[in-house]
Amino acid sequence: MLEQFLQHLAHEKRLSPHTLTAYGKDLKQFAEFLEKTYNLKDLDKADFRMIRGWAVSLVEAELHHRSVNRKLATLRSFYGYLLRCKVIAANPTLRVSALKTDKPLPMFVEEKNLQLMFDEVTFADDFDGIRDKLVMELLYGTGMRLAELLTLRDNDLNFYDQTLKVLGKRNKERIIPIYKGLADLIKNYQSIKRENFPNASTNVLILTNKGEPAYSVLIQRIVNKYLSAVTSLQKRSPHILRHTFATHLLNNGADLNSIKDLLGHSSLAATQVYTHNTIEKLKKIYKQAHPKA
Repeated sequence: MLEQFLQHLAHEKRLSPHTLTAYGKDLKQFAEFLEKTYNLKDLDKADFRMIRGWAVSLVEAELHHRSVNRKLATLRSFYGYLLRCKVIAANPTLRVSALKTDKPLPMFVEEKNLQLMFDEVTFADDFDGIRDKLVMELLYGTGMRLAELLTLRDNDLNFYDQTLKVLGKRNKERIIPIYKGLADLIKNYQSIKRENFPNASTNVLILTNKGEPAYSVLIQRIVNKYLSAVTSLQKRSPHILRHTFATHLLNNGADLNSIKDLLGHSSLAATQVYTHNTIEKLKKIYKQAHPKA
């Protein structure tokens, strides 16, 4: 059932390869715990006490509560799938509560630093350099996820309307507007791509220097390389640019519902985390400006 579940996540839920790997590792780790602790080899025979025991063991191993909760979320999804398939009669994870955690504020790059990168950092004039600049502009200019960037195709772009179509989680499509400079950059990149790879067998937008579809590690390397020049943040990932996109929009007056739609969030609750960054900024301004602060 484990492999069937992972296939379900890959084909029905369209989860990224990175997420699928994490799910697989969590479930195999839990399976090893069951066999070692309870001499139980069948995941579908586990009860809530065993799941709670695993969570306790993870905490005792000094795993962060947030990581434990992520692993428990994997089990909830797995046992929910078994329940829908009528393999089990009840979901044992429903009696296991998530651990309390402090919500971290999303990290983001300061607006002046990101502008410095686009204005001052030199991108090479060859295919790699133009592609790298496009990757940075797309992630920051649209707030799309890494998995969405990797699946973006040439025909997802509408230059007349200056929009692009993104296929997000659970096959949900959304339309994101793009600014003229980004549209021009895409056109330039596509022209150079056709010159370099006239016989390319794919219409995926972002390619490697061998004309093959880009992969997640390549995009992460690109982002890390250019963000390293302008920020001291320890985490310099594509998702940081997504956080930066949302935070900059909010700081410049965009309403939360619009940001929710642009990010492809299913509920406003997921977007509200960005308001905390704005509140922290207001507190800082208040302390600097108010006579009694």
